[in-house]
Amino acid sequence: MISEKIKKTILLSLKWILICVLIGFFSGSASAFLLVALEWAAEYRGENSWILWLLPIGGLLIGLLYHYYGSSAVRGNNLLLEEYETPKKTIPLKMAPLVLFGTIITHLFGGSAGREGTAVQMGGSIADQFTRIFKLDNSERKTIIILGISAGFASVFGTPLAGALFALEVLYFSKVSYKSIILSFLVAFIAYFTVEIWAVKHTHYSIPIVPDININTLLWIIPISIVFGLTAMLFSRSTHFWGTLFAKIQYPPLRPFVGGIVFAVVIYFIGTTKYLGLGVPIIVNSFSEPSEYYDFLAKILFTGFTLGAGFKGGEVTPLFFIGATLGSTLSLFVPLPIALLAGMGFVAVFSGATHTPIACTVMGIELFGIQSGAYIGLACFIAYLASGSIGIYHSQIVRGPKHYLYQKLKRKKLDNF
Repeated sequence: MISEKIKKTILLSLKWILICVLIGFFSGSASAFLLVALEWAAEYRGENSWILWLLPIGGLLIGLLYHYYGSSAVRGNNLLLEEYETPKKTIPLKMAPLVLFGTIITHLFGGSAGREGTAVQMGGSIADQFTRIFKLDNSERKTIIILGISAGFASVFGTPLAGALFALEVLYFSKVSYKSIILSFLVAFIAYFTVEIWAVKHTHYSIPIVPDININTLLWIIPISIVFGLTAMLFSRSTHFWGTLFAKIQYPPLRPFVGGIVFAVVIYFIGTTKYLGLGVPIIVNSFSEPSEYYDFLAKILFTGFTLGAGFKGGEVTPLFFIGATLGSTLSLFVPLPIALLAGMGFVAVFSGATHTPIACTVMGIELFGIQSGAYIGLACFIAYLASGSIGIYHSQIVRGPKHYLYQKLKRKKLDNF
């Protein structure tokens, strides 16, 4: 006969497998819908450039919805991080449709934003509903939040290993149980295959030439990776700056309305739409042709402004754009293949802005292949250390090597003062 202890273990395992299947399927399906919707929005905007002038109206609509119906969900990714560290109340399910609608409107009318934030918020809000359904305690709720982040990230980018690691690393493995680690990988793959079942495709990138690492290449890797890290710092501080500036407008719905007016006018006068939306075609092109030297700076400006004004989306795909175009531009001066430099920048700037070098290294390997793994890994870890202590998520608690490095520098600065 099966003992009571074994029976309980089997039932508990089946319960969590069922939770992973449900979270993975619903989050993956939501991400699949998001990807299709954003592709449609980009195509429609490309064929109807006049729609940019409706950006202020779209911003006002987003602002009104969040102000009157979504005040409990307005903190987005930061709410997930806060609820993980200090569980208080269930993340509202309405976060999912609100951020989905807000992101589609932002992209349709031309805002410069990403999609990771949307997928992670949808995953987190969907996942947390199972806290009540299965009557989970606060410890188990931490696992649920990890699963939501993992499912959202893995499904929207098509990188299940990186998605699972990102969910764990963005929390710096804080009070993470072994059970959470195993389940994070399980739900990531379920969410990833759900998108595949819906026949939604992800963008593919290629690094055809990868030279051997030697002293000469290492002497180039270190300084350019530091540049990637400083660029990540610039992006994070820019986004926070615009958010603080727009916060001076007392009535929140007016922030994206005013921001939309300014954004549309500026885009009209510069005469290009390459910095609108995700910018995936520009990212793909940067792997084969040198980008303009100002592309990465323009994307930092427009994305920080868009998100700071209160439009919805995410920061990660813009970070890909910024890193890839910067790496592509550096190929004019650095004797390394252009695709390799673009790929290094692609993940290194993301690593610096989110303090997640392990997940970003794995993501680079998943996207570009194991051959470039050494270059990708070095770039991610150096950029991570060089990007400062402030990232894109206000509520993220920074621990590990970076924390000790910057605490030591801060103490040394105070001692000298």
